[in-house]
Amino acid sequence: MASVTLEHVTKRFGEVTAVRDVNIEVKDKEFLVLVGPSGCGKSTTLRMIAGLEEISEGAVFIGDRLVNDVAPKDRDIAMVFQSYALYPHMSVYDNLAFGLKLRRTPKKEIDRRVQDAAELLGLTDLLQRKPKQLSGGQRQRVALGRAIVREPKVFLMDEPLSNLDAKLRVQMRAELIRLHQRLQTTVIYVTHDQVEAMTMGSRIAVLRDGVLQQIDAPQVLYDHPKNMFVAGFIGSPSMNFVDAKIEGDMADMWVNCGSFRVPVPATHRERLEPLLKKQNRECFFGIRPEDMYEPKYAPPEVETDARMRARVDVTEPLGAEIYLYLLAGEKMMVARVDPRTRADIGDEVEMVLDMSKVDAKPKPSPNANAPLVSTRQVICPFTLGAITAIAKTLFALTTAPVSHWVVTFVASMRPAIAIPNDDHRASTRRVIAAPIALCTIVTARPRMEPTALLVRPAIAASSDFSAMSLSSTRVPGGVVRR
Repeated sequence: MASVTLEHVTKRFGEVTAVRDVNIEVKDKEFLVLVGPSGCGKSTTLRMIAGLEEISEGAVFIGDRLVNDVAPKDRDIAMVFQSYALYPHMSVYDNLAFGLKLRRTPKKEIDRRVQDAAELLGLTDLLQRKPKQLSGGQRQRVALGRAIVREPKVFLMDEPLSNLDAKLRVQMRAELIRLHQRLQTTVIYVTHDQVEAMTMGSRIAVLRDGVLQQIDAPQVLYDHPKNMFVAGFIGSPSMNFVDAKIEGDMADMWVNCGSFRVPVPATHRERLEPLLKKQNRECFFGIRPEDMYEPKYAPPEVETDARMRARVDVTEPLGAEIYLYLLAGEKMMVARVDPRTRADIGDEVEMVLDMSKVDAKPKPSPNANAPLVSTRQVICPFTLGAITAIAKTLFALTTAPVSHWVVTFVASMRPAIAIPNDDHRASTRRVIAAPIALCTIVTARPRMEPTALLVRPAIAASSDFSAMSLSSTRVPGGVVRR
């Protein structure tokens, strides 16, 4: 078995950064779950560990070995994909043994490993069947068995349960937990289902837009999320968030949420004290659905002073509990309540909030996330490019006609005007690109083919000119016409 370490790992696809500066240390025999919404970079991270994607920056270690340049087959890992990827013409036995045969493992050793894996996964009676004769759960067990017979240092699993129905997913989830306990191997598991993450992982790494948000034990993530994204993503239903303002002082503190106002018990005011020091005291007030109670069903240890009134908009009876979708003013909130409740759609209800479990995050300033752009960021790249362009043009003065000077200048300037098309740089692009495009068209001479090739990119760089019929075409003989 082995640990896995990611140090400042980054993955780029052209201008898109899929994974950004991720640092994770997976301990030996640990079950780590990478979780996040679609497109957050979790599968890309797993594929970089497997060697199926090249790393743009950073380092990946399996044990003490740097594996950045090691081929996937030499990393001593086994991967279970979202699709079963079984060979339809082979029996279960042959599917399990195929990888070992490619590695020229002795036949006796192959048979031993296949039989052990089949017994572990309950496939002993299915070894001679073809995949089409198996159920979805059985096929998934075969895919797991194919990884187990490898006896790798690390198991990598990319959403292996997503193709199964809800009941079978719960069953396979329990089987994977038991399997990890028996094998005592390192597992890195990718899923977008936070219920899977909470129930299976010894630790969970939450990603968003390629950035690692928080990594910790499941209960720590649930009780002490670092930011609003983690708080809202972990837990089902997700945490309720309301715009609020802290009022009063340490002797008499209130949370004003607009449509309702609740007192903060003296025992919990210390947690909210930093918000009192803020100038506007505005925050996001968060409370989980299971921390909202009808007064008569509130646990004895919950103080019942903090109450709110709301109207029931939707009810979802689930047998052991009921979800109430409540409208407090214009804000929708969800409460997980006792199944004995008699609340129905349209009723006005009073809810007790467990203030010992609430979370409050300060609101960022309006410009907190706005990019800080200095004059140097926009002007310097153009200035440096312009100097280079002028130098190249002067060098060409003695050897080329005037039209070629323009072509040389434009060609030299193209790297300088290749500024990312961000909103705060759009005006600079137009100022730079439009005059160059016009200059090129006006000074172009017959048979100067390079000019025709340069005009279109120059115009495309200017959004103001791209909508106009200001383009050039080459005709036989090389004459440029507009």
